[in-house]
Amino acid sequence: MSGETDVGADDTARVGEDRAGPVEILLVRRPGPRERDPVRAHRRRLALEISLAVAVPTALVLLWQLAAYRHWVDPRVYPAPSTIAADGWQRAADGKLWPDVRATLQRVVAGYAVGTAAGYAIGLLMGALRIVRAALEPLLDALYVVPKLALLPVFLNMFGLGEGPQIALVATTVFFFVWISTMAAVMGVAEGYREAGQVFGAGPWQMFRHVLLPASLPQVLVGMRVAAGVAVLVIVASEQIAADSGLGHLVFDSRALFRNDVMFVGIVCVAVLGVVFSELVRLLGRRLTPWAPHDRGRH
Repeated sequence: MSGETDVGADDTARVGEDRAGPVEILLVRRPGPRERDPVRAHRRRLALEISLAVAVPTALVLLWQLAAYRHWVDPRVYPAPSTIAADGWQRAADGKLWPDVRATLQRVVAGYAVGTAAGYAIGLLMGALRIVRAALEPLLDALYVVPKLALLPVFLNMFGLGEGPQIALVATTVFFFVWISTMAAVMGVAEGYREAGQVFGAGPWQMFRHVLLPASLPQVLVGMRVAAGVAVLVIVASEQIAADSGLGHLVFDSRALFRNDVMFVGIVCVAVLGVVFSELVRLLGRRLTPWAPHDRGRH
């Protein structure tokens, strides 16, 4: 005996048995909404994700505004978001904000470029050549655990006051993140990829160009994106200690003068700078590795 039943998209055919003997049940699979109209389903999911991304911080800002207005918190210590926005707009219009933003951005970009180049080169060598890894890994592991801000006095002695110590500190921090991710990515390339290259007679350069580089690049770019955010954190901390300009100096100096509204303007600028810088690295990664799965837009 057989019967026909309409079910959802995830059901499959099955065979059962009753007292009269085997019973075959034929299940008809109907496509779900995502299968009938994948473009519309993707748009709806994307709209939901964007809505949540906007709604959560908006709700927190409104709650903060209400707390300051109702004096649930001291508005002198925690100014309302409207006050922070007004002060930030005024400083930007007066030209007082942009020199600090520009100083921080220049230091971050310069240090990030130097640290990324050095970390990627050393990571490739250590990941591909075991002898280089044996020679350098113990030393780099020991230096990695040293708090990077503890190196600021060393860089001040080396480069003196000015931009040198700030850039060197960012470059050192970025170097370790990129080095670790690059070395791990190259070492983690599947052995099957290497064997395929050897079967086709790939030489050292061809093995690197056509096997190791494309296979390891997605993970390398993840490390670069993490390093981008950390670079902003490090430069802000460094500017609070040994700089007379930049967003870190603005935050620290405003707090010392009890200008908490200006302090929060600096904090917001740091957050925006970190997000933008990290997103630029992510977009670069998507352009360089179209074959790799990404955290947004492709599922």
